[in-house]
Amino acid sequence: MIMDDSMKDSVGVDIPILRLRPLRERKVAQREYDRILASIKAVGLIEPLVVYPEGDDYVILDGVQRYRALVELGVEMVPCILGSQREAFTGNRMVSRVSPIQEHRMIEKSLGEVDEESIAAALGIARIEHRLKKTLLKQLHPDVAATYDANKINRVVARELTHVKPERQKEILQAMEGYKDFSTPFVRSLILKTPSHLREDRGRKYNPWSKTDRKKNNLLQKLAEAEQKHDFYSQLYKQYTTDLLRLAIYARSLLNNRRVRDYIDRRYPEIGTQFGSIIEDTRG
Repeated sequence: MIMDDSMKDSVGVDIPILRLRPLRERKVAQREYDRILASIKAVGLIEPLVVYPEGDDYVILDGVQRYRALVELGVEMVPCILGSQREAFTGNRMVSRVSPIQEHRMIEKSLGEVDEESIAAALGIARIEHRLKKTLLKQLHPDVAATYDANKINRVVARELTHVKPERQKEILQAMEGYKDFSTPFVRSLILKTPSHLREDRGRKYNPWSKTDRKKNNLLQKLAEAEQKHDFYSQLYKQYTTDLLRLAIYARSLLNNRRVRDYIDRRYPEIGTQFGSIIEDTRG
């Protein structure tokens, strides 16, 4: 666990688990708890609990789920760090999460003592091969790799940047820093604007530009389908309009014939009413 200057002088001590108690209850997903439990089972407690003395006991400021896992595993003594103030969030605030490159080095070092299955279980993943791939780091400009190591950009952004040459990666990184935008959509928009001579062709089946071409083709296809539907319904509307006009002319000719109209009014008054409505609808 990496801490800032406010905890450099903090004291580490082993405390009986019976003297520990959570400061507050915090619910987590069962999957997250299972991952913590598997990690402690596989490689032990890596990150000590942060506690604060209170009477004869210690309240847990950071590490409640680790504490519950240790209780479930029957651990009696727990490595702890004494916090300087009684705040539930103190521990999380002091912890600096492991960067992807640091994680990579830790896994490589652990392989000398722990089997791959145990490490994978500790990380809550099926396999660790993808975490050990060095290819990604080799494809990144040194400045980009350093930014990735500092957790300013995530793994998705780092992979997206491998579609362009290192010098273009640095340009995009400078743009991200200038706009203070390290998001994936922003990076992808800059990658799409990359000139062809700065693109990196690694023989991949798909790349950002092929995706754009596919989107264009799909859009053109949808537009063509929309035009076909428009033409179909336009013709259908014209046909309906023509049929209605013919019907109105026929109905008018019938009603203009006095003998026919008298007969319709006497025998079928409702039909006469409908004919009158048709004629009115087609006027003007």
